Amino acid sequence: MPQDANEVIEPIFGRVTTAMVTPFAADGSVDLDKARKLAVRLVDEQANDALIVNGTTGESPTTTDEEKAALVAAVVEAVGDRAQVVAGVGTFDTHHTIALAKQAKDAGAHGVLVVTPYYSKPPQRGVLKHFLDVADATDLPLLAYDIPHRAGVQIETKTLIAMGDHPNIVGVKDAKGDLAASSRVILESNLAYYSGDDAMTLPLLSVGGVGVVGTSTHFTGRRTKQMVEAFLAGRVEEALALHQALLPVYTGVFATQGVMLVKAGLAHQGFDVGGLRAPLPSATAEETAAFAAILDVADL
Repeated sequence: MPQDANEVIEPIFGRVTTAMVTPFAADGSVDLDKARKLAVRLVDEQANDALIVNGTTGESPTTTDEEKAALVAAVVEAVGDRAQVVAGVGTFDTHHTIALAKQAKDAGAHGVLVVTPYYSKPPQRGVLKHFLDVADATDLPLLAYDIPHRAGVQIETKTLIAMGDHPNIVGVKDAKGDLAASSRVILESNLAYYSGDDAMTLPLLSVGGVGVVGTSTHFTGRRTKQMVEAFLAGRVEEALALHQALLPVYTGVFATQGVMLVKAGLAHQGFDVGGLRAPLPSATAEETAAFAAILDVADL
């Protein structure tokens, strides 16, 4: 937290970060060349300060460890001189997560995103030890991903505050949807809070959040950055107007599973990143048309 209430300190991963989709070639293999081009598009055209590679939106459950390392290296090569590249390394296995964190560091990542260990639903002491063990494994800054509706268990407030004592745990991607709890952690820790739900970015900023790790920011990154910067500069009415203008895209991208509509939307804009790996299907013609209509009228 800033020592001077009037001082604005830039968070380590900037203000606008996109959880990047993973492009696939026609044969289903990872398309590293298209991944580089997408990274450039997101940083240079959509004004992203950082990119999350190998997150859930990057279909990490269905890519191999070797593919994950190659993706990190490719994106670092493409934009690592002007944007942070954060590698998603979270799994439900602490030892595997540690191995992926070390692999990400070797591939050139600037940080790691670690989701709550899912499905096994460990008690909070297990959740805390998981994050601390991963944070101890490398010197990379760690962003914790709190998304209980997917992981099956939340990171409780007291656990988050305790995590904030670790020098390598620097922030939270917050998809819990509990602004009061998030506000408490922001007050009692030095953790930088990023909205993990695009539509909650402005509300989270209002209680001390720093930015967003977005999905719709494949399309809204530039305008979302304008919204964040307007709010931080005290131009609240301007920020609210931008939030309201972008809200159809913020919510429309989640009309079905987010990665499905990101890939459909990019193809609609002439930037085809290929299909999806099972069990995720491609968006239907109706889903694609509905989202395309939203993109076509949005002021992006």
